[in-house]
Amino acid sequence: MSNRVLMKGNEAFAEAAVQAGCKYFFGYPITPQNEIPEYMSKRLPEVGGVYLQAESEVAGINMIFGAAGTGFRTLISSSSPGISLMSEGISYIAAAELPCVIINVMRGGPGLGGILPAQSDYFQATKGGGHGDYRLLVLAPGSLQEATEFIMMAFDLTEFYRNPVMILTDGFMGQMMEAVEFKKVKLGYDIPDVKEWAVGYMAQRGKRTLLKSLSLDPEVLEQHNQKLQKKYRLMEEKEVRFESANVDDAEIVIAAYGTTARIAKSAVKKLGIKESRRE
Repeated sequence: MSNRVLMKGNEAFAEAAVQAGCKYFFGYPITPQNEIPEYMSKRLPEVGGVYLQAESEVAGINMIFGAAGTGFRTLISSSSPGISLMSEGISYIAAAELPCVIINVMRGGPGLGGILPAQSDYFQATKGGGHGDYRLLVLAPGSLQEATEFIMMAFDLTEFYRNPVMILTDGFMGQMMEAVEFKKVKLGYDIPDVKEWAVGYMAQRGKRTLLKSLSLDPEVLEQHNQKLQKKYRLMEEKEVRFESANVDDAEIVIAAYGTTARIAKSAVKKLGIKESRRE
């Protein structure tokens, strides 16, 4: 019997997070991702989680900072201008080495832009987005099935590296419907059940935990930056994922991600080139 179910993209994203163990969601309404907070407002209480609509994107990302510090799995979602407002908070979270997942259902830009499908936030996502020397792990799915797998994977990745992970999708994928099957992707990483760095763990032992992004001592800040850069190099070495086909002797290579990758694959098929393969 198949476990596949027909779902709208945004709702599939949310359900994947719940099945990955997400317990806290903070968000603020902005199209075209509004079905994510709507779905979470109903679903999270059913699994003992907490949903809270923040008064702004800035408030939401700082709530994520606090919730992530407890060691529980946390999620926030928004769309392009909302992610821009969160950039300072995301930088703080990366500096404090706290795990969280961020879903960006992109708009077309610049400015408020429109809710049409777009790839306008690529550089913002892959180069960090805010101030400071930090990077995000970015996963850009090309189908709803891939998106659900990436989201479930993201919660393991964010805990393993203690670094924010962004799911980069767009309004087309958020609003479309496809059949999906929720299945956990095994990364082979040891993800400890006990978060020894988390506030609750230390408090139970009568100790204090300081989770911060501020270092006024220049030598301490330099050492912390060196530590972060070492982690980012490891992420780049271990976590690059892509599909390729027939590129060894190619004169022309088509490169794409997300919704555009689907279009590119269709174009390649019409040109008579073989099916893509995963590497």
